[in-house]
Amino acid sequence: MKILRVISSVNPHGGGPIEGIKQAQKPLIEMGVELEIACCDPPNAEWLTNVNLPIVHALGPPKNNYGYTAKLLPWLKENSHRFDLIIVHGLWQYHGFAVWLALSGTNTPYYVFTHGMLDPWFKRTYPLKHLKKWLYWPWAEYRVLRDARRVIFTSEDEKLLARESFWLYNVNEAVTAYGVNNPPTNSEELKTYFLKKYPHLQGKRIALYLSRIHVKKGCDLLIEAFAKVAKQDERLQLVIAGPDQTGWAPELQSQAKKLSIGDRITWPGMLQDELKWGAFYAAEVFVLPSHQENFGIVVAEALACGKPVLISNKVNIWREIEADGVGLVENDTKSGTDNLLQRWLNMSSEDFSTMQKKTIPCFESRFHVQRAAERLIEIVNESV
Repeated sequence: MKILRVISSVNPHGGGPIEGIKQAQKPLIEMGVELEIACCDPPNAEWLTNVNLPIVHALGPPKNNYGYTAKLLPWLKENSHRFDLIIVHGLWQYHGFAVWLALSGTNTPYYVFTHGMLDPWFKRTYPLKHLKKWLYWPWAEYRVLRDARRVIFTSEDEKLLARESFWLYNVNEAVTAYGVNNPPTNSEELKTYFLKKYPHLQGKRIALYLSRIHVKKGCDLLIEAFAKVAKQDERLQLVIAGPDQTGWAPELQSQAKKLSIGDRITWPGMLQDELKWGAFYAAEVFVLPSHQENFGIVVAEALACGKPVLISNKVNIWREIEADGVGLVENDTKSGTDNLLQRWLNMSSEDFSTMQKKTIPCFESRFHVQRAAERLIEIVNESV
């Protein structure tokens, strides 16, 4: 089977979609799948030099925020016959519409991962942007989703929420868990490597946030909640790691200073490879009080590293987390985020140890990428 994945960008700063593609490539290749990627990145983009992906066709640069590039559609028309199927990752940009245009009237099927981009949170939070999308919806995105062989969601909650976003919603739905690979096993070595890079964290009780710095992630709620509990233990330290795509970090850092916890928060930027895994292994807990999260690859990665997770009930795998007893779940509000941190600190060492022991079995049974890859092939075979 030969699959083409089409995504706006393979830049790792894009977060979950490209990370999911990277995680899934190994088990898919082992299952005999041949993979290629088409994207709208410029061919000389710096992140393409060490992208650790199969064949990437960079057909940009894009001319605007919509991600339009004139090379993509002709390339798809010329090459689509080489693939058994095409998978579109993400909505609201040109690459999905280009796939729809290129495959109309052909026998090549395509599938769409929405990656949470139909969540009604965006409609409530950005009403003007939603109006703009509404104008775009009937003649483009609606058709892209309607004609897809399957529209794939990464949790049952994401599927149900998507139905609330737009009228004229007509899709062939499928659900698969997203997944991640086994983390590196040299945990002590990686932890030491991370702590040498940030020696002031040695001996601290680290609450790790590792994701994009974006308003939907609830970083401001986390800082405010941490300020309320920081005095309970001088060893407590918050690490907020991730790319700042919107320039929000200075405002958050100012918030921390006003709350007198500026020195209790570390801002390492985006962590990758050994430093990322070292941060997971050095942390006591992972925290993500997000307002919207269709899956949360970082949550699965934390569990794979044996770390309990503190998440909001807007992370769409919260039911599984709660059912397996591998973390704490609260509302994505100020009081909810306060409760997350306070409940963690109130746990006895015995209760915390019990929770911690369940994390890796939960990861292996629910969120391992092997199962996600197998499920993707199941979806394809079921829809033939």
